[in-house]
Amino acid sequence: RMAGGGKRRPRGAAGPAGEQSEKNGAVKKRRSNQADNPNSLCQEAETCYRLRLPEDFYQFWKFCEELDPEKPSDALVSSVGLKLVGPYDILAGKHKKAKSTDVSFNLHWRFFYDPPEFQTILVGDSRTQYHIGYFRDVPDELPVWVGANEAKKGCVISQVGDNVFAAVKLLLSKKLKEVADKKKNAVLKDIDEKLTRTAKELGYSLEQKTLKMKQRDKKVVTKAFHGAGLVVPVDKNDVGYRELPETNANLKKICKAIVDAPTDEERVKAFAPIQEMLTFVQFANDECDYGMGYELGMDLFCYGSHYFHKTVGQLLPLAYTLLNRNLFAEIIKQHLGNRREEDLDQLAP
Repeated sequence: RMAGGGKRRPRGAAGPAGEQSEKNGAVKKRRSNQADNPNSLCQEAETCYRLRLPEDFYQFWKFCEELDPEKPSDALVSSVGLKLVGPYDILAGKHKKAKSTDVSFNLHWRFFYDPPEFQTILVGDSRTQYHIGYFRDVPDELPVWVGANEAKKGCVISQVGDNVFAAVKLLLSKKLKEVADKKKNAVLKDIDEKLTRTAKELGYSLEQKTLKMKQRDKKVVTKAFHGAGLVVPVDKNDVGYRELPETNANLKKICKAIVDAPTDEERVKAFAPIQEMLTFVQFANDECDYGMGYELGMDLFCYGSHYFHKTVGQLLPLAYTLLNRNLFAEIIKQHLGNRREEDLDQLAP
């Protein structure tokens, strides 16, 4: 099976391949120094989500602990406007205080347009619902990159680096350009310098688009409405993906006609092109081109209208199951059953 993000370095191993060995020694030492983070909580974060978390996830928590030992989750709130959430809530012990016993981590901080591939780890401006998260092509592999979305604006997920340090650095650079206030600017500069230094010491790239990300882009079979791209295994006979009969622009027009239909009767008529595509998807699935149903399902999910939820529920869980991405099938089913724009914190007191 095709790996999502090329070869991953094992946890605690050294940074990008180009580093000299003595520098690697130092990086290794610094990275394996995880004693201050009770390992059981790291384990618990992975167990709650049933997802492996990359090394940078823990290192960024340590970085925030150094900034604010009392409340690492809030270390960047007053300056950058970012709060550490999602799996970070488990490192902070928030799950132990939750009043509900049946917390669904599949839905914890899952914003309206977040596909199952996306796991929120930082939230920013609540007016736009800006949030940053890990993007995985496959649930049992490490993330391929870090993405950002503004749920109030739409479904587009932008790539913001291959580790959380890079993502925050990008936001810091933007904020530094916008903030005129000298005091605030000085605070941002200080954090920026500390973050840059820590990332360099740990061997993380601060580029928005790394070589590893470019390599992953080559495996993308289609961008999909969210722009993050879909990756499915395609064999040497080109089996694995077949194109939808409509361009993205046309598919959006079809969706718009359905949503804007004045009557139910008109809506059923407007659905005809989708019905036809569902038939094509069945043929594709029979011939192991699982990527087609995956794409149509994802596009309809990204369009966001409840009129498509039933169809998405037919397409995506099946596509994920056929692709052996069972956790994603479970997440999309849960999300469709409870797709909200607000109250996304499952651990809220």
